Amino acid sequence: MAAPSDCPFSPQDIASEGLKPSEYEEIVQRLGRHPNKAELGMFGVMWSEHCCYKNSRPLLSQFPTKGDRILVGPGENAGVVDLGDGLRLAFKIESHNHPSAIEPFQGAATGVGGILRDIFTMGARPIAVLNSLRFGSLEDTRNRRIFTGVVDGIAHYGNSVGVPTVGGEVYFDPAYTGNPLVNVMALGLMETPEIVKSGASGTGNPVLYVGSTTGRDGMGGASFASAELSESSMDDRPAVQVGDPFLEKSLIEACLEAFKTGAVVAAQDMGAAGITCSTSEMAAKGGVGIELDLDKIPVRETGMVPYEYLLSESQERMLFVAYKGREQELIDIFHRWGLQAVVAGEVIDEPIVRILFQGQTAAEITATALSDNTPIYHRELMAEPPEYARTAWQWTEAELPECGAEGIEIGGEFKSWKDCLLDLLDTPTIASKQWVYRQYDHQVQNNTVVFPGGADASIVRLRPVNDSAEPQPLPPVQSGVAATVDCNSRYVYLNPYEGAKATVAEAARNLSCVGAEPIAVTDNLNFGSPEKPIGYWQLAEACRGLSEACGEFSTPVTGGNVSLYNETLDSDGNPQPIYPTPVVGMVGLVPDLSRICGQGWQQDGDHIYLLGSGVNPTLGGSEYLASLHNTVAGQPPTVDFDLERRVQAACRHGIRQGWVNSAHDCAEGGLAVALAESCIAGGLGAQIEFHSGEQRLDLSWFGEGLARIVVSVAPEYMETWEAYLQEELPHQWQSLGTVQAESLEIKSILTATVSEMGDRHQQAIPRRLHV
Repeated sequence: MAAPSDCPFSPQDIASEGLKPSEYEEIVQRLGRHPNKAELGMFGVMWSEHCCYKNSRPLLSQFPTKGDRILVGPGENAGVVDLGDGLRLAFKIESHNHPSAIEPFQGAATGVGGILRDIFTMGARPIAVLNSLRFGSLEDTRNRRIFTGVVDGIAHYGNSVGVPTVGGEVYFDPAYTGNPLVNVMALGLMETPEIVKSGASGTGNPVLYVGSTTGRDGMGGASFASAELSESSMDDRPAVQVGDPFLEKSLIEACLEAFKTGAVVAAQDMGAAGITCSTSEMAAKGGVGIELDLDKIPVRETGMVPYEYLLSESQERMLFVAYKGREQELIDIFHRWGLQAVVAGEVIDEPIVRILFQGQTAAEITATALSDNTPIYHRELMAEPPEYARTAWQWTEAELPECGAEGIEIGGEFKSWKDCLLDLLDTPTIASKQWVYRQYDHQVQNNTVVFPGGADASIVRLRPVNDSAEPQPLPPVQSGVAATVDCNSRYVYLNPYEGAKATVAEAARNLSCVGAEPIAVTDNLNFGSPEKPIGYWQLAEACRGLSEACGEFSTPVTGGNVSLYNETLDSDGNPQPIYPTPVVGMVGLVPDLSRICGQGWQQDGDHIYLLGSGVNPTLGGSEYLASLHNTVAGQPPTVDFDLERRVQAACRHGIRQGWVNSAHDCAEGGLAVALAESCIAGGLGAQIEFHSGEQRLDLSWFGEGLARIVVSVAPEYMETWEAYLQEELPHQWQSLGTVQAESLEIKSILTATVSEMGDRHQQAIPRRLHV
């Protein structure tokens, strides 16, 4: 055993790799010696939170992961679900937060490239991308630069690679100043008869390196993603990768062609931690070892040393294990697509990762020590909620100014209810994201059924896949897949447990609003430091809420991503965490594409209903309270699972029967904003009569509650629809009024034309960007 005094690295050297002193001692114990520089780097990236989930793995273990439709759950590059009729969907969400903070364009672009590789590595053709984005206030110049850079990067990569960006969400809040969240979800349809897994097998089988060359970009990106951001983070630009979407398009086609030959045993993309990650994970999952010769790796820079080869996160690279004797068959395919392809190693019996360089052993580590037998921290949960939460929960609506039929005084200025509605439509979080979506190609592949912003969830046509080498006629297209990404992070900040449950409920509700049956979940857990009591409390409570809600909605978790240490140092050097943001990506099945709907009114004279009318809204955690009153306080809405399921089932049934012409859930901004958005989307107004009873008018119209959906129904179906609701949803629905031209009229409250609402809604973001 090596003596600690013989350590060849300073404490600063060890810390620079993202390792703690105790972790370095554990490395020495496992190796029986001190590591060399390359091995230290390998442990640093593989023992980062980004790769090994050392703080979150115990919490993730509670998630439900099995179900009738689940074909592949957590542990592979992406989850896979059975959609029926021989169709299998691969999907996953990943983050690229810190790279996007430092280099917004390339950070976001490579985030798209990375998640697409997770999909086609399984043998699936990518068919859609969605984004969940968070930024600081657009009043800040740096935030505007990050925002526009991220949007440019997503558009550049997605448009060039030929995968449509079909939807998502964009939020703005000061909590994300300097630390944006860029979460990217991708979907793909399986094209190979067998799902491609990542576990290596077959002693003597060749290991192929395919794709692009290796350079020094993206050095130590996994460790970089697991550290707080500071002013010195700008020096970490080499940790941000540089992508080539045109090369990735070739890689997609080459990989899918290669998989169909049956010559590939296993495949793994080189994402976080590059060669280190792909070799160790493939070896560990297969219970074998991998020997790799760095001299055979195609490079684009000279003088690279093993440390650089092993930690580079150069994009568009893959590692294959091939059946022995069939390697040239695969190499020829990649060369035909203009890509690199070389035999760089082989599978060995001994369960180690052995790296060779210039005829010497540059690194030799047990595969499981890098991949799954990593440090795990079981942290203690706070005995009671932190002070900030307890203080926030004491807030009540009585602290707001009194309001009357005409409006309310805010900050010494009287605002009518119409003013309040228009102000909310003008807030960037609620406002139209058309400025963002119009930069994305959402029609490439010609399968996008609903354009971004037109419905509560995205819908993509499911074209049957010919996974045979022989041409054959394909059946007509009837079904589709719906997808959404959701999280109200303000709710989660105020109450992580309830907020996380609400996130799952909203995702399921958004799918139900287009007529889709929720199937499964992928999640992206964006939090601050788990090493701090408050950060761990937020993470643990949110995971508890996600687990419970996914069980209640029968939507198992198939995988995802954890992004911790999302904190920036303020001018005094104090870390400021983001709001806890557990983004849920959910997919659902649309059995008949002729029976779907969007959120906009469809025709004059349709009757408008509120499903879930018995729900008591709250101003706690609402957009109205935050944006108009500059207050973040109160308790967020709580989930009634039984009511939520019944409201969503009623909505889906109405859509599938052809009774419901539009459906839109009541989310940020409450009932008034939901009605306004349906008016704007449909280009039609509405005449509404709703009795608030004894409660405050702002609570009735701008208060937020779950399990509420606004739908419109053609007059000829009114009687049938109401009879159905009376049977299936008694006392939990209400007639609100009718669709009419030109104006939203809420009796005795406000009147606003569709054009003035639309103008505020459409121009909010461009006006702040000065475009």
